[in-house]
Amino acid sequence: MAKYIKVPTFKLNTGATIPAIGFGTWRSTEEEAYNAVITALKVGYRHIDTAYIYGNEHIVGKAIKDSGVPREEIFLTTKLWATGAMKSAESLENSVKSLGVDYVDLYLMHWPVTMNPNGNDDKFPSKPDGTRDVIPESEWSYVDTYKSMEKLLENGLTKAIGVSNFTVFKMKKIINECKIVPAALQIELHPLLPQQELVDFCQNNGIIVEAYSPLGSIGAPLLKTDKLIKIAEKYNVSTAAICISWQVWRKVVPLPKSVNPERIEANLKIVDLEDADGEEISNLYKIHGVQRFVSPDWGVVIFD
Repeated sequence: MAKYIKVPTFKLNTGATIPAIGFGTWRSTEEEAYNAVITALKVGYRHIDTAYIYGNEHIVGKAIKDSGVPREEIFLTTKLWATGAMKSAESLENSVKSLGVDYVDLYLMHWPVTMNPNGNDDKFPSKPDGTRDVIPESEWSYVDTYKSMEKLLENGLTKAIGVSNFTVFKMKKIINECKIVPAALQIELHPLLPQQELVDFCQNNGIIVEAYSPLGSIGAPLLKTDKLIKIAEKYNVSTAAICISWQVWRKVVPLPKSVNPERIEANLKIVDLEDADGEEISNLYKIHGVQRFVSPDWGVVIFD
């Protein structure tokens, strides 16, 4: 029998606590998202992650309400989309209203990009040549967006602010040019993209790191690697449990996503990894190569 450990909590630089495993809702239909969030809360998750661009804030909020779990027991995150970057206050108000809650616990800038808010689409505006309708940084940069987000803490609609899909360079720029250090950074993280330098930078500056796609890409070929299988056999758990446990071992908050009730519950069951096993997983990329699975073509450099 595997010896599971209780999911710990980490502390944000605001003083608030965040459950060390969150539940992701990306790429879920309305029905899938509703049932998945209900299931997640039923089996013990207390951290739910969504975003405006997922198109499911309203259904995630309904599931939270219908779950019977008190709102104050749930750490809820949503995100500012690129077309709303120049109107973050309005965007946050709309998200909170859509979720049907009084506040969110964390509001993240989804990408360090600004798209034309008056373009031909409210989510993915494009130019006549078909490329993304992106506002030049000389006119409005991600630093401008973050400075506008700092003011959001004044009205109580969000308890903390942070960013997503940032690099060390961009994190340094935010810290150097803005007043409030981000509470969290959410990035793609898994054993084939450990981003240790970025994780270390954030942790040294009191910033919680969250991992989306913690199991890699759809189909998760990562989970079939020999070393992960061997470590999983040692602890008598699945390779997915090992990947999630590895993130918690390195003090990172993984956000596994599933619509399968059994996997939703299984992803919450983690083990206390020995340091040697954690280090071995951290070095898997040296064998299989670094692989980034989420890198949309914005027409501008994101991962500098």
